[in-house]
Parts: sequence; C-alpha cells; structure tokens
Amino acid sequence: MSLRDELRFTPGETVLAEVDARARPLAPGGKAATTKSFADQGDELAELQERLYAEGTQPGARRRVLVVLQSMDTSGKSGTIKHVAGEVDPQGLAITAFKAPTPEERRHNFLWRVRRRVPGPGRIGLFDRSHYEDVLIARVHGLAAPDVLERRYEEINRFEARLTGEDVTVVKLMLHISFEEQRARLLARLDDPAKHWKFNPGDLDERRSWDAYMEAYQVALDRCSTDVAPWYVVPADRKWYRNWAVAVILLETLRELDPQYPRPDLDVEALKARLLAAEDPVRS
Repeated sequence: MSLRDELRFTPGETVLAEVDARARPLAPGGKAATTKSFADQGDELAELQERLYAEGTQPGARRRVLVVLQSMDTSGKSGTIKHVAGEVDPQGLAITAFKAPTPEERRHNFLWRVRRRVPGPGRIGLFDRSHYEDVLIARVHGLAAPDVLERRYEEINRFEARLTGEDVTVVKLMLHISFEEQRARLLARLDDPAKHWKFNPGDLDERRSWDAYMEAYQVALDRCSTDVAPWYVVPADRKWYRNWAVAVILLETLRELDPQYPRPDLDVEALKARLLAAEDPVRS
C-alpha cells in the first residue's frame, strides 16, 4: 500500500480532529529505523529530481511538481522543506514562503500572487503556506463573508484543475500537529535564546482559536480535496516521521511521473575522437 493511499484525506469520511498527530502509518520502524530509511531514499529522490529537471530543459517540456504545505504554527513547514530540499539539487527547486499580502497583492484576486509562483517546467515548487490562507484565516477571523468563502473554494478547485491540465502535479500536505505538541514547541522556543527570533507572541492569540482553525481546515479539505489535487494529512507531532512521510510522498509522486533524461542526437564516438586527437595547449 502506498503512503499516499494511507494518508489521503477522504471528503465526507476523514475527520481531522480524530486523526492521531502522533501516529506513524507505514513507518519502517521507530525513530532510528525511519531516519535511516529517509537517508537511504535520498539517492533515488535526487536522481528522479535530476531527471525531471533535465526533462524540463527540452523544448515543449511542461511537467513539474507543486508541493503545498499548510498547517498550524510550529508544525514544521520550514523544517520539512529544509530536510527534503537537502536531499536534492537546489537548482531544481522553487521555494516560496507566503506572508501577509502586500498592498499590491491586495489589489488583485487572491490567486494572483500564487499563479506568479507556480514552478516552471522541470522544477519542484514548494509553497510554505499558500492560497489556502485565504479560506482559513479569513474564515476564522471573519475577514470574508460566507458567500465570498464559498466562491473561493470553487476558484481554488478550478485553479488547481487548470494547473493539472498544464502538467503540474499538485501535492497538498496538511502537516497535522496536536494542541499539546504545539504548546511544547512554543515553550521550547522560549527556553532557547537562540530561537527567540522565531517566537511570535501572536501565535498565543491564534491558539485561542484552535477549534475554529480545525473546523476551517476540515471545511477546506472537504471542499478542496479532489481527484486531480487530493489532500494528504501527515501526522507531524514526531518530526522524524513527518520528514520521512513527506519525502516518501514526493518519492512516490516522482516514481509515478517517471521522468527521463533527454537523449540528444550526439555522435559520441566522434566527439571522443576529437577530444583525444586534440593537442594540448603549449604551456610556458
């Protein structure tokens, strides 16, 4: 059974509040075994990513992968990107961390800034937060009317369907952390002066809306987990499992795409002969 099948969110069936954030479905073992498995997968992941990148250099190439990471604060979006990106060639990655919209971005439709960051052919795009902020925060804090939110869910589905029609494989990952684990990670940041720069006092205010966020996520995933762009819920209380699971989902995706190196029309033997026949430059 693939990990994607195991972690796939099923609208109308999966209840986010009932998903165990400390679970480790299909893990090859405990922390040590799973961490080793993550390291062992690095070579295959790197090769598949290189093949995708090489494929993307050819005229008419279109295929690319977009990984969308959404979660509550401290779930490890940045850490996940760091660990997974460390296994591949950074030239083939396009990483975007979406912050609060700028004045210019607010003058456009909420998807405008997202469209501009879709990766080009051959690349893997990684979104640290995404267009889903506009149906999550907006719902929790009443920043948009219910009818506006309904239209946004529909716009998101059309947008993602259009992407898949343009040979963008969309991989949406909800890193699912528990209320208790978030508290522990926030306390750890306060206990470590080197991590104080990461601490945002506003996160404590957001914790008061935890149940509202869980409801907002439930609705967003119910409405926007589709056949062409499904959501996967990754238990994220155990960092080592989270990193392994994200890497495996990406690996399964790339295996399915099976990108191939280009085969340029080269007379290899003639080129070798030219190299061997060439005289060395005169050295003074």
